[in-house]
Amino acid sequence: MAIFASPRAPVSVPDTSVTQTLFEGLTGREDKVVVIDGPSGRTVTAGALMSQIKALAGGLTARGILPGGTIAILAPNIPEYPVVFHGVAWGGGTVTTINPTYTAPEIQHQLQDAGAVMLVTISMFEEVARTAMVGTDCRDLVVLDGGGNGALGMADVMGAELPEQAPGDWAKDVVVLPYSSGTTGRPKGVMLTHRNLVANVTQSAAVADITPDDKAIAFLPFFHIYGMTVLMNLFLNQRAMIITMPRFDLEMYLRLIQEHRATRLYIVPPVALALAKHPMVDDYDVSSVKQIFSGAAPMGAEIEAAVGTRFGANSVQGYGMTELSPISHMTQGDSIRHGSSGQAVPSTECRIVDPETLEDLPAGLEGELWIRGPQVMKGYLNNPDATAETMAEGDWLRTGDLAEIDEEGFMYIRDRLKELIKYKGFQVAPAEVEAALCACEGVTDAAVIGRIDAEAGEVPIAFVVAPEVEEATLRAHCEGCLAHYKHPVDYRFVDSVPKSASGKILRRELRDKL
Repeated sequence: MAIFASPRAPVSVPDTSVTQTLFEGLTGREDKVVVIDGPSGRTVTAGALMSQIKALAGGLTARGILPGGTIAILAPNIPEYPVVFHGVAWGGGTVTTINPTYTAPEIQHQLQDAGAVMLVTISMFEEVARTAMVGTDCRDLVVLDGGGNGALGMADVMGAELPEQAPGDWAKDVVVLPYSSGTTGRPKGVMLTHRNLVANVTQSAAVADITPDDKAIAFLPFFHIYGMTVLMNLFLNQRAMIITMPRFDLEMYLRLIQEHRATRLYIVPPVALALAKHPMVDDYDVSSVKQIFSGAAPMGAEIEAAVGTRFGANSVQGYGMTELSPISHMTQGDSIRHGSSGQAVPSTECRIVDPETLEDLPAGLEGELWIRGPQVMKGYLNNPDATAETMAEGDWLRTGDLAEIDEEGFMYIRDRLKELIKYKGFQVAPAEVEAALCACEGVTDAAVIGRIDAEAGEVPIAFVVAPEVEEATLRAHCEGCLAHYKHPVDYRFVDSVPKSASGKILRRELRDKL
């Protein structure tokens, strides 16, 4: 077995909860502002954040929801997000984080699958939240900026502070259930334990060199594992500051960088493209930025270098996935190889495996990337078959990505073995979109593939067998059942979808048509 070990010394993972790990970065500086709401300028100190977390845990415990209950949060990046996330964790519960762009059917599926008993949201999403809760086990709706008409407000669920972390088995207790599309079907709940998150914070901290003087504009959604671990947990644990943005807007992003003298930018490839090329960047003082870190999808070496040159900063990439909590590879300091995702973080092992023979390959050859480490998920919720397909013997996670590792341990993502389409860092499962299209009256078959796009990375393209259906009908149908980023950008009407003898869609033939 050819194993590529991390070039860095292993780390010792503390036997603590993820919230205890967060509090390590907050304790001793209670009067220090650690979170700022970007649009309003509202501030939260370290002491206030810890107090609110403990009060929410106390209130939910008094209601009998904690310990043990699963609570869903449907919200953008606001200062209350870490309060809800860590309040549930401090009280011994599980959080399932929901994409705010989801439609009611998508939210309902996640609520049902996760077994959520409470849904926390904001007034903007209250209507869709109420619709999604019908038929689920969710008995309470909490509206952080509202309440009434049967819903609870933030004040209603706060109580006496729970002084100590609720006891638990940190290696086994699932603290968060983000949902990942996987390769087929509906999104699956990724079971991440306290130990998974604590391990990844510890591993990343050993590489990232974050200091108490660092500031980051947090537009990467906290519901997504990238924003959740790197910004909400790692950054605060390292005694740094975050400025929240509910949604990405280039003008606001640049203004907040200038106003708060942000030092690190955590972005995705489409944002890197804008920062590298948009003329608006020249209107703002971005001289405070010292590092630009891109993740969620591979980025070309040219754009990576260009954005760094424009900002006068180190521009690097990392690699991860929800099932890895999420980071397995990062670039440290000045060890930059543009186009590379960096080297494995401490306590992480990798293999490059021939997808056909399952034989290990040496440095310099391409194969499927397999990863092992304390950040690897516990498994998929309610889906042992999918877990077995993803986890190989010996606790190796099969990433589904085609990669190469060089002699010095630098990893390069070459292609994907999986069918996932990565649109602006979000995962789109073709099978889910195909199922939605086939549910439209008049559609007899459908296939979806990704097309390379300079801005989004990839965009979904649909091939549809529907002799009597107009494109406008398909678009209207998708509006009602799929989040916007899952909508096909182009429809091709065909007589049939090419398939193998076993019924598998021959996507390569469809790609050839493009």
